[in-house]
Amino acid sequence: MRKKAKGQVALPFEREPGPPVVTIEPGPERDHEVVIALGAWFDGAARDLPWRRTRDPYAIWLSEVMLQQTRVETVIPYFERFLSRFPTVRELALAELDEVLALWSGLGYYRRARVMHLAAREVTEHHAGAFPGDAAALRALPGIGAYTAGAVASIAFDRREPLVDGNVARVLSRLEGIDDDIRSAAGQKLLWQAAARLVPEARPGRFNQALMELGATVCTPRAPRCGACPVSGHCVARATGREEELPVIAPKREVPSVRMVAAVVWAGSRVLLARREEGGLFGGLWEPPMVPSDSIDEARTLLADAGIPATLALHEAGRVRHILTHRRMEVTVARAEVSEAWRCRAKLASPYEKASWLDPSASEVGVSTLARKIVSTASPSAAWAERARR
Repeated sequence: MRKKAKGQVALPFEREPGPPVVTIEPGPERDHEVVIALGAWFDGAARDLPWRRTRDPYAIWLSEVMLQQTRVETVIPYFERFLSRFPTVRELALAELDEVLALWSGLGYYRRARVMHLAAREVTEHHAGAFPGDAAALRALPGIGAYTAGAVASIAFDRREPLVDGNVARVLSRLEGIDDDIRSAAGQKLLWQAAARLVPEARPGRFNQALMELGATVCTPRAPRCGACPVSGHCVARATGREEELPVIAPKREVPSVRMVAAVVWAGSRVLLARREEGGLFGGLWEPPMVPSDSIDEARTLLADAGIPATLALHEAGRVRHILTHRRMEVTVARAEVSEAWRCRAKLASPYEKASWLDPSASEVGVSTLARKIVSTASPSAAWAERARR
C-alpha cells in the first residue's frame, strides 16, 4: 500500500492506482439507449424461427410452452407437427389426450402437454376459442405463469408486459449488475423490476424477443461475446469486469438416484405397455411395466399379479440410464416372451390404469424417451430403435 503524506487521512474507500472504473449512469436516457440499440440489433441479427413469422397468439403460446427447458432446434419439428395436426386451439381442445401425448413423445416434461391440453379446453369453452390479450387473464389459464403471459401479451397483442426467462435473467443480471442469486426471491424481484422498467410502450414484443435472443446467442452462460453485444457500453458487468461472475446462481442440490426394473414382454410382434395414471411423473404415458427395485424377481412378481405366468423366463437384457431434472434413473431391463394366447390377459394395478399389447411401430399413444430406450434395449426391432434415437 502506498504511504500517506504526513497528516493525510486514509479513507476506507481508497483504492490502489489501476484501470479506471467505468461508471454506468442509470436513468431514463440510458434505458432508452438500451431499447434503441437492442431493437436495431434484433432487426438484423434475429434467427428465422417459425413462431416469429406469426402474430397468432395460439402459435406463440404453443412455442413458448414447448421452449420451456428445451432447445430451439429440438422444438422446431415438434412445433411444426403440432400446428399441422392442430392448426387452431379449438382443434387441440377437441383432441384426445393420448393423441396429444403421442405427438409430444420425445419432447420431455410431459406435464406441459397435459396442462397445455387443459388450457386449450378452457380457451375454447370460456373464451370462445380466442386467447385473451390481457396478461392477468392469460395467467388465469392452466399452466400459464408470468413469463408465458408476458410473452403472449407482448408479442401477439403488443401489450407493454415484461418477461423473464433464463436467457433474460442472465442478460439483465449482467446489464444491471444484480448480485443476488437470480433464483432467489430477492433476485427475481430485481429482475422483474428491471424488465418492467425497460420494456417500451412501442413494440414491446420486439424488445422482449430481442432480450431473449441476446441471451441465447451473445450473452451466453460461458464466454459471453461482449464484443458483439449491442448494449455492452451500458452493461454494468462489462464495465466492472464481472461478465464471468454474473449471474449469481446457487449450486443445485445433488440429484437423487432411483433404481427401477422394467419388464419388456413380447407376444409375437407386440409388446406389453401400460398407461400410467394421470398426474405424477410420466402421467398418462405408456411404458413397459416398471417397479422400484433392481431385482428381476420383483418384475416377475409384478407380471404374475397382472395374470402373466409366474414361470415366465425373464432374463436381463441390459441397463438404461436416464437423467431427469430432479432425479437420475437407472433401469434394469428384463426381457421375456409369451405365447399369443396371453395377449389379452394382462391387468396391472396402480400406478397403471390399463395395459395393452401394442405394435412397436405404433405412434398413436404417448411414449416417453425413457420407455423407448427400455424397449429398444430389449428388442432388435428397427422401429423401436429408430424411435429411441429421436
